[in-house]
Amino acid sequence: MTASALTAVSDPGLPGEVTSDPPARLRYSWLASTLAVLAGVAAVAWHATRYGHWIVDDAAITFSYARSVAEGLGPVLAPGAPPVEGFSDPTWMILLAFGKLVGLFDRGLLLGIPDYVLYPKLLGLLFTAGILVLCHLVARQVFRRHAWAVTLAVGCTLALIPSFVIWVVSGLENSLFAFAVTGLAALLFTAVRKERTLSFKIAIGVGVIVAFAALTRPEGLIYAGAYPIVLLFGVRAAGFWPSFRSALVSIVAFAVPFGGYVVWRYTEFHRLLANPSVAKKQGLPDLASIVRPHELAVYVGIPATIVLVIVVVWALRKAPWRRPLLGLLVPLALGVIAYGVMVPDWMTQARFATPVWVLGALAGTMAFGELVRRLKVRWRVVASVVLVAASVPSLFGFVASSDKFIKSPTITACLVADRFGRGFNSYADILGLQKASLLLPDLGGSSMTSRLELVDMAGLVDAPIADLTHDGNIEGLRNYVFDQVKPTFIHSWGPWADGNGITVDPRIDRDYYPILVYPGPGKRNGDFVRKDAVTDPAKLQAVQHYAQVTMMNVEAQRFGDGLADCGPTLSRGSTIAPRG
Repeated sequence: MTASALTAVSDPGLPGEVTSDPPARLRYSWLASTLAVLAGVAAVAWHATRYGHWIVDDAAITFSYARSVAEGLGPVLAPGAPPVEGFSDPTWMILLAFGKLVGLFDRGLLLGIPDYVLYPKLLGLLFTAGILVLCHLVARQVFRRHAWAVTLAVGCTLALIPSFVIWVVSGLENSLFAFAVTGLAALLFTAVRKERTLSFKIAIGVGVIVAFAALTRPEGLIYAGAYPIVLLFGVRAAGFWPSFRSALVSIVAFAVPFGGYVVWRYTEFHRLLANPSVAKKQGLPDLASIVRPHELAVYVGIPATIVLVIVVVWALRKAPWRRPLLGLLVPLALGVIAYGVMVPDWMTQARFATPVWVLGALAGTMAFGELVRRLKVRWRVVASVVLVAASVPSLFGFVASSDKFIKSPTITACLVADRFGRGFNSYADILGLQKASLLLPDLGGSSMTSRLELVDMAGLVDAPIADLTHDGNIEGLRNYVFDQVKPTFIHSWGPWADGNGITVDPRIDRDYYPILVYPGPGKRNGDFVRKDAVTDPAKLQAVQHYAQVTMMNVEAQRFGDGLADCGPTLSRGSTIAPRG
């Protein structure tokens, strides 16, 4: 067959697209696709530079576990700590531990940047590239020669969304999780398009990917429903029992790796759920779970959301690839549901929405592309104008969100590392304490730098406190702290002081001296030390002076520049030199 004849052969059901390309066109297609992926990653990286060296404090909890695993200590927060599953992202933790083993993480500077900053951010960009490659593989099945344009559009869209960029480079597992969910959607799209949804290979592949997602984020479990739902749409043609068999195979493929991990979890930690899930009191959906997803529409912008929904609904009815589109929309819908079901935490910028942004951008771009190529030139212009007009409010909203985050970023690991890790190390040194313990609510950066025995007021890495918090037993929590733990130091601030009342319990005055109490109305926020740990009143005065001068300077510096790093390394036992 001649080249001219080849160009006349269309992919079944996809008008005007060729099934085979001459070598020169293949080379062009490969180059364009590669450049589109790289351009998307570069756009995300450029946006990420706005957030400097910021790493969110919760990420440093996983950093500490990765350090312990790489050092052969097992899954513990710090040397000598009991085994508690204080992380909820085992796959991400393993990647960080691997980085430490090969000298890329938790060793010092890497390309002139602290590796605890650079390595997780590079991983985030690497998985962003993987996401765009998967998007391209999906787009190529529909648009072939123009798939690069879809990939580029998706990459640029993601780069515009502060929520996506912020959490991809936060040090948390968002990029890996979004990569897994996008892989699931790509596999389902391809399986439906090629009419291979009943294939056992597809069923096994889906099960393994869902298990991986569930071991990356707790809400990954919800995607176990994606394959059965997709099968349900085709059950009339395929028959119930073949569909049931494939769904059962997929469940088994999921249950083997995930069930194996749960067995190990119970053996190691004596829990069926990760400790953070217990502490955060994750429960069944309620009325708020139904309403909460509207936050995503508000974040993106109502006009853009309306246009996206209209275009996608049109594609579901008119596009020749409307059935495969379900492979994207089912995981997208499950992601939106998961966002509503997850207990909201204190972090901003829609932390749980990362997969939603990816699948929404991909489905919307492909649907709009299909609409445009079916319209005449005049109507293409109209559609483009409508899209641009709807996007303008979104762009202003994104800029405002980004600027707001830069001025007040979610609590940084470096603030906690300096103020509570290095700061309390200094307290202990001044008081001459070789061994001491510290009760506090922020365990990320502090666990990387503290030499003290840390007790988690929030319960994320402390099983007894997690149980008491889950049960709402605040009196029992205070009794546990004052009668059993008897920490050497206590720090409490903001919602923790209001929530558990530890710093207004009568036993705080009975057993503790104040080191630093923040001024202002409300509950007493600040630092306290047990009276029996103070052997010399002069040392207490020295600690109080150190707190008033040095710690206040540290807080002013860290709150004033929340995007800075905290030195070449985060080493246990490090301190901060006195100031003033």
